[in-house]
Amino acid sequence: MKPTTRGTLAAVLTGVAAAASATAPAAAAGAVPVPVPLQGVSHSLGTRMPEATLDVPLLTPGAPDGPRYVTGRLLPEPILPRLPIAGTLPGADLRAPLPHPLGDRLGLDTPAAGLHTAGPGLNLVAPLTAPDPDLFGLPAPRLPEAGLLAPALRTVAGGDLGVGPAR
Repeated sequence: MKPTTRGTLAAVLTGVAAAASATAPAAAAGAVPVPVPLQGVSHSLGTRMPEATLDVPLLTPGAPDGPRYVTGRLLPEPILPRLPIAGTLPGADLRAPLPHPLGDRLGLDTPAAGLHTAGPGLNLVAPLTAPDPDLFGLPAPRLPEAGLLAPALRTVAGGDLGVGPAR
């Protein structure tokens, strides 16, 4: 391998390792804060613009529950398990300048809130019963049943709105 190829490969691997280590704390947090650049608008219009930071959520899928076999049923319950997904609701931090009599700054802070969801699932009962000793070990026919497991969503959202001094 040429020295330039080795150097390029080393630089690429170093960059990949740095990017992977930089995203580890963000993934643990559940949301990544992203500042919204409004300084150019402030300079071009000659006025003070609001400061904004948005939290972009990181969704992490979980492991679905395995099938459970129930006595007296031929098919497991549920047939299609629900997929849990955890993450956060998007958050925002907005600071807008105000005239001095009202205070220096109006602020709205909506922190990222934990979000836990589970997708829809399917439950199905077979059109046959379990083997019946009264029928010489043969299953008895019955009407099939199907059920949809509704998706679930759990979160607690909140926010603060206030007037105060500039930061």
